[in-house]
Amino acid sequence: MKRREFITLIGGAAAWPLVARAQQTNRPKLGILLVGNRESFSRIFWEGLRELGYIDGQNILVEYRSAEGKLNLLPELAAELVRLNVDIIVASETPAVHAAKHATSTIPIVMAPSGDPVGTGLIASLRPGGNVTGLSAAVAELAGKSL
Repeated sequence: MKRREFITLIGGAAAWPLVARAQQTNRPKLGILLVGNRESFSRIFWEGLRELGYIDGQNILVEYRSAEGKLNLLPELAAELVRLNVDIIVASETPAVHAAKHATSTIPIVMAPSGDPVGTGLIASLRPGGNVTGLSAAVAELAGKSL
């Protein structure tokens, strides 16, 4: 899968719940929770959202929170997004997804991407359920086959 297709897919996954809530509020609020630097993520992510017609400040509001590599900050940053009452949380990398999952069981969380979601305990199974969805980077059982 090409990088642009991946970002468009993530943007679509993130935008889908926003469309449903858009009728209830003027502008949906998107929370983005990052482990590392915001710049590389936001540039690529916004390319995908722009292709879907979303522009920050016009028809969507975005709240970025980055731990800047300090994993101990993630729980408080996730809790802050919950307090801001975001409509959806996009969490990049497994530690950020874990922090978001512990902060809320009601706000939808999109993994963009994370490690093995079943193996790391983010989801119970690959069947629908819960508030976490998205893409995983790899499944441990397939690592040997990839080699």
